[in-house]
Amino acid sequence: MNHLDNLKRGERGAWLSIFAYIILATLKLIIGYAGNSEALRADGLNNSTDVVASVAVLIGLKISRKPPDENHHYGHFRAETIASLFAAFVMMFVGIQVIFSTIRNVLEGNSLKPDMVTAWTALGAAFIMLLVYFYNVKLAKKINSSALYAAAQDNRSDALVSIGAFVGIIGAQFGLFWLDPLAGLLVGLIICKTAWDIFKDATHSLTDGFDTEQIKKIRSSVEMDPDVKLVKHVKGRVLGNQPFIDITILVDSHLNVKESHDITVRIEQHLYNEHNIRHAQIHIEPFQ
Repeated sequence: MNHLDNLKRGERGAWLSIFAYIILATLKLIIGYAGNSEALRADGLNNSTDVVASVAVLIGLKISRKPPDENHHYGHFRAETIASLFAAFVMMFVGIQVIFSTIRNVLEGNSLKPDMVTAWTALGAAFIMLLVYFYNVKLAKKINSSALYAAAQDNRSDALVSIGAFVGIIGAQFGLFWLDPLAGLLVGLIICKTAWDIFKDATHSLTDGFDTEQIKKIRSSVEMDPDVKLVKHVKGRVLGNQPFIDITILVDSHLNVKESHDITVRIEQHLYNEHNIRHAQIHIEPFQ
């Protein structure tokens, strides 16, 4: 199965997140208002914004599947990374919103006692989002999709938000109103940390950053070829999750064009078999 087929499979995870968020947001907002729970209402609004992030991931995956054209000679794989970046911004916004909402509630001294049905709603929503998270993170790793992985982290963050709401609601039943702001603060910090990690990975990829350890492994593999006299340089970039490698090697200057070409074909096949690298540009220079 090629990368384009994998991207199409990744759309299932994005659609699953969208449907889950729409259903849960509707339930949380209705039950939150009826049951007098500020925490559950905030959680519902959080899911409403997550629909936007999931739609962005879906669009990014669809655009990434477009073949190369006259303006995009390497394809559209980076649309997936841009979708990850957008998801990170949405998550950061939600995380900061949760933190400030918690601080505001503490300063205002809010101490409402919500109905228990709101607690069970929050707990049930957390369980559902954890199931969605496990499905999406497994699928993201299987198809190597950064956008779907970002969506999965968002799913986990939403499950934590719902757990935080559940803890706060239960605490309010026993007069422990400080549990709500404490849980909210911790959840907000976790969401922001997750968003920062996704943002950092996405910007590293978009600025043509590449794993230095992977470069060392690729260099070592190429140096093992008996006809390679010297590896001059190895450079890499990532488009979406597809590594593009540029390598310059020095070979015997007396080799003809066909013999030199055979070396590059052999190295390309080796890179694919050992490192799953589908795109390698190998430049030959004579060894003096």
